[in-house]
Amino acid sequence: MTTAVTEPFGPLDPFVHPAFFYRDEQDYLDGTLPFVREGLEAGEPVAVAVPGKNLVLIRDALGDDAAAVRLLDMREAGRNPGRIIPGVLRAFADAQPAGRRVRIIGEPVWAGRSDAEYPACAQHEALINAAFRGRTATILCPYDVARLPEHVVADAYATHPTVIHPGSRAARDSDAYAPEDVVTRYNVPLPPVQEALTFAFDSDSLPHARHVAVGEGARLGLVGVKLDDLALATAELTTNSVVHGGGSGVLRVWAENGYVVCEVRDDGHLGDVLAGRRPVPRDQRGGRGVLLVNLIADLVRLHRSDSGTTVRCWFAR
Repeated sequence: MTTAVTEPFGPLDPFVHPAFFYRDEQDYLDGTLPFVREGLEAGEPVAVAVPGKNLVLIRDALGDDAAAVRLLDMREAGRNPGRIIPGVLRAFADAQPAGRRVRIIGEPVWAGRSDAEYPACAQHEALINAAFRGRTATILCPYDVARLPEHVVADAYATHPTVIHPGSRAARDSDAYAPEDVVTRYNVPLPPVQEALTFAFDSDSLPHARHVAVGEGARLGLVGVKLDDLALATAELTTNSVVHGGGSGVLRVWAENGYVVCEVRDDGHLGDVLAGRRPVPRDQRGGRGVLLVNLIADLVRLHRSDSGTTVRCWFAR
């Protein structure tokens, strides 16, 4: 999987991206409700994508105003962090008239996110700055500092140019802002797996790779739509390897903690940090492989290195 290297980070204006730190429900409402209502009063499209319990808090507190807000449960819409930019944030922003400021509350990190999910969450928060650079949008990202680990809060300072502390509505510059460093720091080798079905493929055996994955996925307990999703993800990733990743690759499939996991590794280099997280224009040929996988998988992790690219995706059984 080879793409050109991009330089995505730079001045954000007019994009605004504060982290909002809260400790309890009252803090949460004090910071989110005015943000929503100010947007509605200004005639700005407003979306709220937060975990279910917090979504109910905001919806109930808004009363009749909730009907004017796009409400999404982030536990569903954003269970795969790699899906949030294209499938939630950009999907909402791109549907609005060009040049019109949008307001979004996006809470991708909550207590209970797994160790496998969190690196993708941190990279997501960093990459929002690249995906929305120069756009007329404000994305407020709440963080429960009473329950989240210290390193998660530290990462929030690094991925947001400004922060809002509990009890305040004033955004202050973050001295630790360094989104490129976060993307790099969480680009780590994926944990090794002891037992997995392994299938080396090239252009000749490419059609068989999908059948291998589907057969193993079914044996491990995937059925219905999830099995179809595994088939589609395998087809997209292995085709990318043959076309863009040196002509061959290695497919691995195994079971892990209630999921069937599919991994494809090749010798290609994925230089675009937004690959798979940037919506693709309808008239563009190709470039949808990793994006499509992000949209259908329950979790996607990537590792880029000098020796190649690994994409690992999880499908719940």
